[in-house]
Amino acid sequence: MDISLIVKIAGVGILVAVATQILSKTGRDEQAMFVTIAGILVVLMLLISQIRDLFDLVTSVFGMG
Repeated sequence: MDISLIVKIAGVGILVAVATQILSKTGRDEQAMFVTIAGILVVLMLLISQIRDLFDLVTSVFGMG
């Protein structure tokens, strides 16, 4: 795993946390929830290739593929 991936995930987390706090303080709780869900989806998209590599490794170790 590359350190840049961890930094990207941390950056998304910080941005989402700040945006959620600002939206919650202004009474826009529904939009804050959508920002949180969007942040989760962005992080999942960043992790898709890493998860695929993990499954490839597991299948090669156990000889399933």
